[in-house]
Amino acid sequence: MGVLDRFEKRVENAVQGAFARTFKSGVKPVEIASAVRRECDARAAAVDRNRTVAPNEYAIALSATDHEAISQWGDEALAHEIEEALRDHARHQRYSFVGAVKVEFEEDESLATGRLAVTSRSTRGPVAPATERDDRSRYPLIDIDGQRYHLTGEMTVIGRGSESDIVLDDTGVSRQHCRFEITEHGTILTDLGSTNGTMVEDQRVSEVTLLDGNAITVGRTTIMYWDAVPAEEDS
Repeated sequence: MGVLDRFEKRVENAVQGAFARTFKSGVKPVEIASAVRRECDARAAAVDRNRTVAPNEYAIALSATDHEAISQWGDEALAHEIEEALRDHARHQRYSFVGAVKVEFEEDESLATGRLAVTSRSTRGPVAPATERDDRSRYPLIDIDGQRYHLTGEMTVIGRGSESDIVLDDTGVSRQHCRFEITEHGTILTDLGSTNGTMVEDQRVSEVTLLDGNAITVGRTTIMYWDAVPAEEDS
């Protein structure tokens, strides 16, 4: 299966059964996936010889009928599947993102049933998902249960609450548990008064400057940290 087919199939297979029962006509998930993939590829831009940046935020405009149908089926679930497909597509195409991948649906009364429009933009956030190509870059990198993120903002908060920049599904983690702060002297990790504390290399810390390869434990979750690659090496 080619890269172009893989994107559409991933979304279609994930939602096909429930979606087919919901929709008798109108826009289909494979059509949405295809439109998002085309937008991603069309807007991907090379910023240097080793890095191509693709948009990380996508707005999918639908007719009133299609928007209502997707909302009834589960727009958040479909958006999640498209976001996962986008991250997978980026790995295969060697694209980078500058912020978290986000897909949203919106209603456009000017569109006829079965028609859609996709717009996108690159929005820098405190974290960006890492692809295989850019695991080592000018941004510090963390790995949480196999999910890798670049720390692209000055500060990144990790916790169980939805207000955190990275949300952990771990009851041992406080709503706002700890903070990564990027400074000219290194990355500073600060515990935000969490109930169970923040551990670095099995030592409880309140604030510490991280070293490359440090293992951080919050609740039952282990976070691996790697320093950014110096500019002269990131080429």
